[in-house]
Amino acid sequence: MNTPVIKPNDNHEIRNVAIIAHVDHGKTTLVDALLKQSKVFRDNQQPGDLIMDSNPIERERGITILAKNTAVTYGNVKINIIDTPGHADFGGEVERVINMADGCLLLVDAVEGPMPQTRYVLKKALRKNLRPLVVINKIDRPSARVAEVVDMVQDLFLEVATESEQLDYPVIYTSGRDGYATLNPTERGVDMDPLFKAIIDEVPVFTGQANGPLQFQVAALDYDNHIGQIAVGRIHQGRIYQGQSIIQIDTNDQRTYSTIDNLYVFQNLERAEVSSANAGEIVALSGVQNAAIGDTIADAFSPEPLPPIILDEPTLTITVGVNTSPFAGRDGNAITARQLHARLKRELQTNVSLKIEATANASEFTVIGRGELHLGVLLETLRREGYEIEASRPQAVIKTIDNKKMEPYERLFIDTDKKYIGPITENLAKRGARMETMHSDEHGNVHLEFAISTRGLIGFHSYFIRTIHGNGVMNTEVIGYEPFTGDFPSIRNGALVASEDGVAVTYGLSNAQGRGDTFINPGTPVYEGMIIGFHQREKDIVMNVCKEKKKTNIRSSTADIAVRLVPPTLLSLEESLDFIASDELVEITPLNVRMRKRILGASSRKREIRDEIKTSSAYK
Repeated sequence: MNTPVIKPNDNHEIRNVAIIAHVDHGKTTLVDALLKQSKVFRDNQQPGDLIMDSNPIERERGITILAKNTAVTYGNVKINIIDTPGHADFGGEVERVINMADGCLLLVDAVEGPMPQTRYVLKKALRKNLRPLVVINKIDRPSARVAEVVDMVQDLFLEVATESEQLDYPVIYTSGRDGYATLNPTERGVDMDPLFKAIIDEVPVFTGQANGPLQFQVAALDYDNHIGQIAVGRIHQGRIYQGQSIIQIDTNDQRTYSTIDNLYVFQNLERAEVSSANAGEIVALSGVQNAAIGDTIADAFSPEPLPPIILDEPTLTITVGVNTSPFAGRDGNAITARQLHARLKRELQTNVSLKIEATANASEFTVIGRGELHLGVLLETLRREGYEIEASRPQAVIKTIDNKKMEPYERLFIDTDKKYIGPITENLAKRGARMETMHSDEHGNVHLEFAISTRGLIGFHSYFIRTIHGNGVMNTEVIGYEPFTGDFPSIRNGALVASEDGVAVTYGLSNAQGRGDTFINPGTPVYEGMIIGFHQREKDIVMNVCKEKKKTNIRSSTADIAVRLVPPTLLSLEESLDFIASDELVEITPLNVRMRKRILGASSRKREIRDEIKTSSAYK
């Protein structure tokens, strides 16, 4: 099949717009509606929902993780649409792709109103001088409070705007689910035409010099097995064409000469090959080698680099290594340090908020990311690709600034029922949190805001979910670095640890449940040092869950009563990372997620503790 070749659009016929919002405010659903009504699909096609979220993890979690490009045509105008993630952990995706846009749709849920990530993405957009269009979405919901949310958005703009003209923005009301937009929230719309017209009227036409020397900045990376690495970005100046001699300038001003092999523009959900493209267009190109986010592709005879893309620093770190448990090699097909290192290096090409560092152990690597969800998605991706790995408990990135030990702090936002205030505030106090705001409404709902170290937040999300039973939400935003406050007492209780290799049986698990809660079912293979549950005391308890009931010749009135077990607590990958202590690991394979002690043997663990006590005493 031949790739279609199309003529480049005039830049006056192009609008580049990013869709930004808090998580779950309906960005991807709105894009679905725009795609369907722009006649991207034939009448006999059934595209379904979440068209842009093709990643299986995105569909399962119901969130956008990777920023994506598409393009639709309305009249004679081509609209390049950039769908961005809404979760704070994937803020790096937002930061890099808004460099390709001239305007943005700020999507706000008509029920929830502006949330923490709404503030974060709006700040980023206004800092880039993007023209904002406010879209109040989900107005079809019975609990929608449109007028109140509009006032809340206005307050948000007054808080974050840096220029007076940024306070002048249009407001459009939509239902992405039902596929309509309207300028009057009391009237049901017919289609998305009002939004299309607002984009064309309000989003500025790109004003870059069409006749100047080429300037193109890499904002995203892709890979094709046939043509290799593909760089995606917007042409800031000049014209680009196939076969053009260019110079690649990285953020350290290192320069590499190469040639444009293939050139594409975005057309609906596909990339269409073109011979050339003008300033303002978003294109994908091949021919550059080892490109990185922020690199400038410039005219070979008049190279001029663009300002670098500055991203917020990652705040959490974990150690990821190859699986070393007794069950290593049973489930996966990628089990070596070489394979893991190559895969992590490849991840750096597209995951701009990630950093990878070597450790003293050749089979382990330090992975630094933006949050627990960011790191958890990476580990889940590796797992699905057949890797067997083990990961440590997340740790905050500690820095030395002006000879002072500093740690990242975040603002924690909680909305829940007021009956949960007690256990939540008590738990957060143990984590060193400072309450800044608390207010409630007549319905018994309470809004809480805390300043808390990233270190203190580790493990809190799992506690929060268990405590509120689905009656609340929490969000965070990074607020900067503050002086290290010292260690706070461990919040986690002790673990139930398997004492030997074998298969867990009902009788052995019954004995374990007499001490605490278990994580496994009967018939689960276990090994010495594997964590099989937890209890309410501080120290770990080593138990034999493979022990069967002794058989006797003595009959009693209760001898034939079956042992009844409480259903185990099953932890997800991220919950497992939250649960483990510093001397423990999470074993992650394509089929299983297990928790284990770093040192498997009980006698070896005791010996290490004794050695640590002796070492610490010697230094006193």
